[in-house]
Amino acid sequence: MSHAETDLAKEKVNLETSQIAWKELQRFFANGTAVYVAPELDLVEVAYQFSMDNKAQVEQWLQNNQLGLVSDQQALSWFEADAQVWCVVVKPWILVQG
Repeated sequence: MSHAETDLAKEKVNLETSQIAWKELQRFFANGTAVYVAPELDLVEVAYQFSMDNKAQVEQWLQNNQLGLVSDQQALSWFEADAQVWCVVVKPWILVQG
């Protein structure tokens, strides 16, 4: 993929990223497709790497506990706070950062 194609792909992901109430994402949490992205990571970059199926990078984030399924504790905290979170869909995953 050329640099221009990479930039275009990242721009597309960026345009698909938005804030949403956590309560709107409960069903994705319930079916195990809500993935927590640590605040120090760039959500757009993570989504791009998911879309490119970059297993090595995703595995590194998983090992560093910067990425993982949203925990029950995190989901409850966001629910109780009526939190707005950043999210982007990379099927079948919903990447969430809050």
